[in-house]
Amino acid sequence: MDLRIQRSVVANLRNRPNPVETGPFVLGLDLSTDSPHINYATPVPGAEITATDVRDLVAAFDGRKPRLEYVISCAPTLEKLLLDAGFTVESRNEYLICTPDTLAVPSVPEGFEVFAPKSDEEFAGMIAAQNDAFGGGFRSTPADVERYRRNRSAGGVMIAARTADGEFAGGGTAVAPNEGLSEVAGIAVRERFRRQGLAGAITAAITAELFAGGAEVAWLEASGDDSWRVYERVGFRPSGQRLYISK
Repeated sequence: MDLRIQRSVVANLRNRPNPVETGPFVLGLDLSTDSPHINYATPVPGAEITATDVRDLVAAFDGRKPRLEYVISCAPTLEKLLLDAGFTVESRNEYLICTPDTLAVPSVPEGFEVFAPKSDEEFAGMIAAQNDAFGGGFRSTPADVERYRRNRSAGGVMIAARTADGEFAGGGTAVAPNEGLSEVAGIAVRERFRRQGLAGAITAAITAELFAGGAEVAWLEASGDDSWRVYERVGFRPSGQRLYISK
C-alpha cells in the first residue's frame, strides 16, 4: 500500500497546472497560489537520490519555500539528505485507508446540510470556511474558486457543510482517483461548529462519492488524536507513515 500511495501522489503532482520534473522528484506547482501546502515536491519511488538532486530540487522551487511530502518507506535515505541540506521536519503523519467494505456513513448532524457545491458563491463559502477552520480567516479568492472548479472538472470531489440558515461551517475535498486510489484532504470545520459530528459526516460523504465513482481505496492523514478518532469512526484504518519536511 505504501508504494501505491506514493505513486498516486506522484501522479497527482504531475496533474498540477505547472508541474516540474527534476531528477528523481516531481514538483507540483500551481502558480495561482503561493501556498506551500499546494506547491510541494515528492520523490519518484525507487529512484536513486543524491545530494546533487536535492540541490537541483531546491533551485527548481525558484524562490518558493522548498517543501516535500512523501511516504517514508518509499525513499528511506532521503530524509538524511534533506536534513544535511538544511531542511527541517514539519511532522510525521500516519496515513489511514478506507475501502467500500469498511466505510461507515453517519447521519448528518441536525441543523446542517452536507452537499456538493455548484455555484461560485457556494465554492467561495466552502473555501472561506476551510480557511477559517485552519486559522487563515474567513476568506477566499477567485483563484481559489477556479482551482476547486478545475479539480472538480478533473474528477475530484468537493463537499461543503452549512447551517440551515446558510452559514458555511466547513468542507473537504478529494483528488481524482488514480489507479483506484484517491486522497481525501482539507477536512475542516469552523471552531464553533465542532464536536457535533460534522467532520465525520463530511469525510464519509466525500469517501462515499469516491466509491460510487469507482475508486477502490480512499486515504487521508491524521494529524492528531481528535482527527484520528473521527476518521476511524467512518471506517479509515492506519496503514503507513508520511513525512512533511521543508527548508
